[in-house]
Amino acid sequence: MRIPTFRQLPVWFALAILICACSLSAQAKPNILLILLDDSGWTDLGCYGSRIDTPNIDRLASQGMRFTDCHSAAPNCSPSRVGLLTGRTPSRTGVYSYLPPEHVMHLPESEVTVAELLKQQGYATGHFGKWHVTNLDSDQPQPKDHGFDHSLGTDNNASPSHKDPVNFIRNGKAVGKMEGYSCQIVVDETMGWLAERERGDDEQPWLACVWFHEPHTPIASPADLVRKCQEKFPKLSRKHATYYANIENVDRAVGRLLKGLDEAGETGDTFVFLTSDNGPLNEFSKVGLRGRKSHVWEGGHRVPGIFRWPGRIEAGTTNKTPISGVDFLPTVCDVAGVEAPGDRILDGTSILPLLRGGAFERKRPLFWFFYRVEPAAALRDGDWLIVAQMDDNKRRKTHPLTAPDMPAIKRDGLTGFELYNLKRDLAQTSELGGIEVKQFNRLKERLIAYHKEVVEEGVYWEIPADYGKKKGKKK
Repeated sequence: MRIPTFRQLPVWFALAILICACSLSAQAKPNILLILLDDSGWTDLGCYGSRIDTPNIDRLASQGMRFTDCHSAAPNCSPSRVGLLTGRTPSRTGVYSYLPPEHVMHLPESEVTVAELLKQQGYATGHFGKWHVTNLDSDQPQPKDHGFDHSLGTDNNASPSHKDPVNFIRNGKAVGKMEGYSCQIVVDETMGWLAERERGDDEQPWLACVWFHEPHTPIASPADLVRKCQEKFPKLSRKHATYYANIENVDRAVGRLLKGLDEAGETGDTFVFLTSDNGPLNEFSKVGLRGRKSHVWEGGHRVPGIFRWPGRIEAGTTNKTPISGVDFLPTVCDVAGVEAPGDRILDGTSILPLLRGGAFERKRPLFWFFYRVEPAAALRDGDWLIVAQMDDNKRRKTHPLTAPDMPAIKRDGLTGFELYNLKRDLAQTSELGGIEVKQFNRLKERLIAYHKEVVEEGVYWEIPADYGKKKGKKK
């Protein structure tokens, strides 16, 4: 029997095939779910060896791939989030530190975010939780200006604590006091948004950025979970037990969200990435690492990294390859079949080949920069990491970015280089610059060039000289 060609088919039948093909193509685009914890250490989760009870996140890891060498794009909050959204080292965009109230620094509208890219390809886009890349309720770009159809968030922390916050803003309008714990409020809003979307166009793929406030201070945790942790670990202080309970409350929220995907039949169509915005502030969550939040030492940016995409990512796998938050945008572009921006430097590389179990080659080395601490810059190439101070090591002293800092950021070069091999010395205790001279010179040259390129591209903010000094003005 001879099979007819497409041209020989009846017009109505050919059109039906085209419509089905278009429908299948649209359905082939997966949903994207980015779950972000705030200040969570890489060993705060059960699947990373913690004694904190996190069964839902552990289950997520068992259903996908867990990275043991995952890093945030920066060692503190706002820059790290910028790296996730743009695929660029945050200082390139002009976000050099966390954003304080009423500050001029922000993520410029000229930057292209993952939400904008997906929205252009028909995705519904939502942001839920801590925003902190521009000031909300201001003339700075808002979530909608950076590609989000719907948002419920706060500038920085849930205030006055994680319980009964009063500072959420929904789509540009203040909400007022909300009852309950922040992570549960954020998941409620996410699930409500997804349910509303399903009542409309249930074939439309979506991006949901679920950015928890926990376990950032000030911490408030459910009494039953605090009591459970104290009973399980009698020697814990109440402060310590409250921190454990805070992580467990986030796990409860994650469990509710994942259960909602299961019940909606969307688990198989959803690409999930769970991570943290930077390393922990406390000492007990950075097991075996040097430094903590704000440091370019490993303790400042090594974070959990869990991916799940049923049928595409092999379940129960572990990967030791170094990855970063700047890899999120190019990876999502590959996952969704969207072209990444070609008119600007992307510091991240798509890790989709890794997630599929294949080979991977990073296009640009991993890089971190935070001008307020020493060392101020770090560059990672394979197992090698080099760190450096800035020329004027007395400079860092404003809080957090005032007029004297901008000239220093643009002017000061690097000095005081130190070389480490993380495979042999994860705690960064043995400096090897005088022994591994060839590696030292190679990476020193590379770090100097990379740092120079980044700070030259970054926005120069004109900051009032009296910022933060006026009576009654918040810092």
